[in-house]
Amino acid sequence: MVLSSALGLAFLGGCVPAGERVQAARPAQPTKVATVQAPQPSQPARPQPPADLLNAVQGLGSAYKGKVGISVRDIDEGWTVSFNGDASLPQQSVSKLWVAIAVMDAVDRGKLKLSDPVTVRRSDLTVFHQPIRPLVTKSGYHTTIGKLLELAMTRSANSCNDVLLWKVGGPSAIRTMLARKGVSGVGFGPGERLLQAKTAGLTWRPEWAGGWGFLKARAAMSYAARDRALKRYLAAPYDGASPNGITLGLAMLKRGELLTPASTRHLLSLMRASRTGPLRLRSGLRSGWTLAHKTGTGQDLGNLSTGYNDVGILNSPDGHRYAVSVMIASTRQPIPVRMRLMGDVTRAIIRTE
Repeated sequence: MVLSSALGLAFLGGCVPAGERVQAARPAQPTKVATVQAPQPSQPARPQPPADLLNAVQGLGSAYKGKVGISVRDIDEGWTVSFNGDASLPQQSVSKLWVAIAVMDAVDRGKLKLSDPVTVRRSDLTVFHQPIRPLVTKSGYHTTIGKLLELAMTRSANSCNDVLLWKVGGPSAIRTMLARKGVSGVGFGPGERLLQAKTAGLTWRPEWAGGWGFLKARAAMSYAARDRALKRYLAAPYDGASPNGITLGLAMLKRGELLTPASTRHLLSLMRASRTGPLRLRSGLRSGWTLAHKTGTGQDLGNLSTGYNDVGILNSPDGHRYAVSVMIASTRQPIPVRMRLMGDVTRAIIRTE
């Protein structure tokens, strides 16, 4: 027994005092360290749009006879409700808004001043609505950048807008500005003259400046040729933008993310002073509510109307702000029915307050 114990101790690599019990060694266990996971900060619930407004927008859009897009964006809470909100639809004169932003951006960067003198020549004239056409004599019409901007935004003056467009670098400069500022979902066309000529199925000629030559050439076209050209335009508008893209740009403008505070105030004041489309979005206003907006109206063929739009920023009496866009791409409904749709969208927003 003594020998076997000694041998056992030898294998254990040491010796123990007599009478003590020997236990086999156990592998070392890793030390367990208690960990406490820090509580994750709770994410605030994203505000949801009012169900009544969502239902109203969907109902108005689906019931309307024609192709329409509607977008309502809560500028303060961040939610958006829309019908056909991501479709690319004709902007027509709504696109003057982006030219105006580019002009004020150039002012902010010291490239232009609203007081800069401008001479509008007869060769600068475009088509359709041109309040300054009678003022353009052989020596031109002498005015300023600021006055042209005022007429473009408050009276939707086409020639004024086109002169401003080229002062800031043309269509490519507008597209670059939109991309630089992060306004997605908004395109920009080739300028008033080229846009309207292409929409009608014509190629612009310089001698048409002023519009009469264009109107005569368009009147000489067959119905079938104009119909084909208009269908091409409606299928892929050369000046297309989505209702959601437009309300994004409007919200960014109102939040001061596109221009300096002074330029933002100036542009919004012009939009509030707009004299166009008084019975579109504005027709749904109630006491204490204000609207800063821009309209657009496209060409007609027979009883088909295109690009009948109104977009803007609604302010409630308590200061809540909404960006809204109603774009009727094409319809055979009469003007009062179109206006009623726009006013109904405004009324639906106001009911959510």
